[in-house]
Amino acid sequence: MNLAFADWAVMALYLLVVLVIALYCSRRNTSTEEYFVGGRRFRGWVIGLSLVGTSISSVTFLAYPADAFKTGWLRYLPNLALPFAIAMAAWFFLPFFRRGNLTSAYEYLEQRFGPSLRVYGAAAFIIAQLVRVSMILWLLALLIQQLVSIPPATAIVLSGLFVGLYTVVGGIDAVIWTDVLQTVVLILGGILCLWIVVDALPGGLTQLFSEAGRAGKFALAEWGEDGPRTTRWTLSLSEKTATMMLFIGLTNWLTEYASNQNTVQRYCAARSLGEARRALWVYLFTALPLWAFYMLLGTGLWVFFQHFPDPQSQAVLDGTARAETIVPWFITEYLPVGVAGLVVAAALAAAMSSLDSSINAVATVSVVDLYRRHWRPNQEDRHYLAVARGAAALTMILMIVGALWLNGASTRTLQDTSTILVSLLGGGMLGLYLLGFFTRTGNTFSAWCGLICTLIFTGWTLLSEQSWWPEALRAPFDLYYTGLIGNVLMFLVGYGVAYCSGRLWARS
Repeated sequence: MNLAFADWAVMALYLLVVLVIALYCSRRNTSTEEYFVGGRRFRGWVIGLSLVGTSISSVTFLAYPADAFKTGWLRYLPNLALPFAIAMAAWFFLPFFRRGNLTSAYEYLEQRFGPSLRVYGAAAFIIAQLVRVSMILWLLALLIQQLVSIPPATAIVLSGLFVGLYTVVGGIDAVIWTDVLQTVVLILGGILCLWIVVDALPGGLTQLFSEAGRAGKFALAEWGEDGPRTTRWTLSLSEKTATMMLFIGLTNWLTEYASNQNTVQRYCAARSLGEARRALWVYLFTALPLWAFYMLLGTGLWVFFQHFPDPQSQAVLDGTARAETIVPWFITEYLPVGVAGLVVAAALAAAMSSLDSSINAVATVSVVDLYRRHWRPNQEDRHYLAVARGAAALTMILMIVGALWLNGASTRTLQDTSTILVSLLGGGMLGLYLLGFFTRTGNTFSAWCGLICTLIFTGWTLLSEQSWWPEALRAPFDLYYTGLIGNVLMFLVGYGVAYCSGRLWARS
């Protein structure tokens, strides 16, 4: 697949604008307060749009249309829990993080449960983010390889260095403003793709909805050989029902807005509690329609290739080619010159906006929660600023090395890594924060009891996936629900231990 000169020019212009923003923002970075939270002066709409950019990675850019093209809209269902999660975050979570000029999500854990929990939360976040950014960079390299025919290793190194450079130089100011730009580019790229699809169909948008509707392409259900299965709105831990998918979505979103440094850092960068709340509502009313739009793009591509079939689309539908290849194929083969360049820029933006946020967040947590708190306290601020830049640069290097490793690993290795990352390292963090937010009980001991039980439980469910594990000891539920059950377990054990130990102390 080859792009025209005009497409390269559009991509180069986009990358140049990103670099200029970073260099401009670098002039402000004279303190850690500026480098980590931008002087706490951002408006809500800016924070909200930057959160949209951060939450949409290259995985979303490819996977949402791919799922809608191959099956239906089941992937969208967990997102419908987002409004409730945003309301919870806006009115219950935000006040805890806005008190006392916090910079890190894990400072709260020390205030509530003690310093050891802060270290655990920070270390778990850093490890999880290093794996996450390595995966995103690797997937970005695969996308670039499909579009411009260069080796994945070259794409990994070049894109990793570029993202790392503007993040190290520009700090959170560059991250937020480039994420805003990348959100706009993502929206424009999707609109242009769908416009080309609708314009090619004789009946336009009406034809798209009618044909896709008759084929069940909008169904919020599992997909079988004969089409969508019946949507089941029941409570069950043994199968993926629509109701349980909403609970999974709610758990994931509450975890994102209660314990993820990428999000909490944006809370802290807003100029007031009111602006932080406004940011969450901007995010909700931008992200939810945008995800639906990318699902609609995949559905539109399915209708498009019903009328204009080609070998690649047929291979995806037959299962001989990965569904994630359909968007890159459409970009390079069907988009006009110049438009293809902008859409490729949107694909780059989807990955870059996630990578830059994570790099800065890892640097922030490394300095605030570990280095300044435990290793080298009471140093001058310029010392911590230099260490923060070094931590961001080191994160960039580890990200590139991790992506290169993934490029040489098997698909099964990648899947195992992702499962362990989400389930083990993040296990119980939501339950821990909810214990702190909504109860007055709990201490270091009870929190650690809850976490240890959750880690044991999660480890057991991961072992249940192994073929050599005894059948009698396998988990009796769908392993998709490990995170949901783990967070409930964390809360109940933490609360129960605190309550019982309190009663014992009172009697003695």
